[in-house]
Amino acid sequence: MSQDQSPENASRGAAEKPGKGGFGARLLRSTTVVSSMTLISRILGLARDVVFARFFGATIVMDAFIVANRIPNMLRRFFAEGAFSQGFVPVMARYRADNSHADAREFVDAVAGTLGLVLFMVTLIGVIAAPLLVLLVAPGFVGDDGRFELATVMLRFTFPYLLFISLTAFAGGVLNTYGRFAAPAFTPVILNVALIAFALWLSPQLAQPGMALAYAVFVAGILQLLFQLPFLAKIHAIPRPRWNPRHPGVKRVGKLMLPAIFGSSVAQINVLLGGIIASLLGVGKVSLLYYSDRLMEFPLGLFGIALATVTLPYLSRQAASKSMTDFARTLDWSMKLILLIAVPAAIGLVLLAEPLLATIFYGGEFSRSDVEMAALSLQAFAVGLVGFSFVKILAPAYFAREDTKTPVRVGLIALAVNFTLSVTFAYGLTRIGFVGTHAGLALAISIAAVVNAWLLYRGLRQEQLIQHSNTWFAMCIRFVIANAAMVGCLLLLNRPLDWWLEASILQRAGWLSIVVCSAATVYFVTLLAVGMRTSHLRHESG
Repeated sequence: MSQDQSPENASRGAAEKPGKGGFGARLLRSTTVVSSMTLISRILGLARDVVFARFFGATIVMDAFIVANRIPNMLRRFFAEGAFSQGFVPVMARYRADNSHADAREFVDAVAGTLGLVLFMVTLIGVIAAPLLVLLVAPGFVGDDGRFELATVMLRFTFPYLLFISLTAFAGGVLNTYGRFAAPAFTPVILNVALIAFALWLSPQLAQPGMALAYAVFVAGILQLLFQLPFLAKIHAIPRPRWNPRHPGVKRVGKLMLPAIFGSSVAQINVLLGGIIASLLGVGKVSLLYYSDRLMEFPLGLFGIALATVTLPYLSRQAASKSMTDFARTLDWSMKLILLIAVPAAIGLVLLAEPLLATIFYGGEFSRSDVEMAALSLQAFAVGLVGFSFVKILAPAYFAREDTKTPVRVGLIALAVNFTLSVTFAYGLTRIGFVGTHAGLALAISIAAVVNAWLLYRGLRQEQLIQHSNTWFAMCIRFVIANAAMVGCLLLLNRPLDWWLEASILQRAGWLSIVVCSAATVYFVTLLAVGMRTSHLRHESG
């Protein structure tokens, strides 16, 4: 078999073949696949958080686990979904476009070996330095309540997750470059299943039940990595790790990663700053921010991150082939879809914050006060949902062109905004005796996300890489009308918090489903009634 007829090249051809549906249809199909897999993961993620709320509530144990899990997950966003993906995927796309299959395999092997060894050393240091890391991330844990000691022990089991999940993300990056999106998108399901299983069956058998969650993270990391291997084998892309930091491709990935570590993960740094301040506000504040953030992350992960995952390989290929017209079309299409989904999702989170939290988390260790307090931070997070979503698709537009300096500059500004507002809100709300000080931290994060998105957007407009189609104005008017109709529906069908807390779980779930489905139906029917059609999502020069 010649090289051009190899399975690998056949796979590449299949992934890049235009197809009948055209450019937008291919993106939509890929986004639908990722969103479907992500939906399964997010539903299980909600089930996992329900278990957390019922078994551990907003307590010392939950505070400790959130911090112990946040540290490797923050680094994961840097090494895996964030900086590594932004650096690896564009370079991989260029190797597949401009070099032989053998050269691409040599590049993958060098990245696997070099990244693997670096991650192993980072993991070893992290396990040894666990007490120092907890002190840095949650200084408010130091005291007599036991949070510091518990978080330290947990971190020694959760930190190795960084190694496993970063290698999993590397495998996913290879699969995505070959147009295989389903398996990487499904992988997070394994973590959620492990956490639910360990919480339900192992935690009651342990002297310290919360340790079951730390054990689950460790086991899930191994299983997620192993899950990717058969899919890599199908495209003959299982790497043979080689330590080769001098490889030109590895150097290029490293050069792109270093600034991208900051530029693509500003949101995580903002959350980290909020967590540090939250740890100083008392027991339970860290947990309240976690529960509200998880609900905000549901629509963000289901669509915003899914769309970004699919868009980056397309943008990278278009940038590599100098197809900047298609590049602009990809961005235009992606931005329209974000507005179509993220704006009504944000409005829904604001208006249904208490019903959502009461339906999903209320009961067991999660009290009425927890519902009310978490609702405040959920509403504050919802303010930034559109900003978070736009960052997910605008930042890759820079990384696909190997421009990592601009997102860093923008990220520094957003970080400064978040830090200033977080301190101001926390201090000001504490001074006036407002019990929801943690909501001020969520609002600061949201405002910083909006600032980040706006500056990224402005930069792309100045470079003429965003060229809005002539359907934008009419489309935005239609969106406003449809969202107004949806708000009316939500206000009409919603009920007081007392009803949600007194109703049975089946009554809460049933009525919430009716409210959400009715609002969604009103939204999309109104869009159709005012003339919105799928053709308006396509890019047309204006």
